[in-house]
Amino acid sequence: MAQAKSSDIAVECPCCGANLTIDPKLRKVVTYKAPPPKRSALDLDQAAALLKEQAERREAIFKQSSADMKIHSQILERKFEAALEKSKDEPVGKPTRDIDLD
Repeated sequence: MAQAKSSDIAVECPCCGANLTIDPKLRKVVTYKAPPPKRSALDLDQAAALLKEQAERREAIFKQSSADMKIHSQILERKFEAALEKSKDEPVGKPTRDIDLD
């Protein structure tokens, strides 16, 4: 069982980057060394820039929404004034009730 370590084959996995040591006689993986964890987190400068960009985007959306609401309120005022003018021209009458229709 005393085999030379030089007969083992060291291979890097193309998918995950793990280091595998394979025994050619057994045709099996003898050792497995996990790859170093990849950093998926951003560094502080990138995170700060991302937060600033998101804050600016939120502010722009809020300003647009506020402007839309002002325009919407102006439209409603105009519609109300038009309906008020229309109702002034019509004579005020007694509303008909369901009981009066019988």
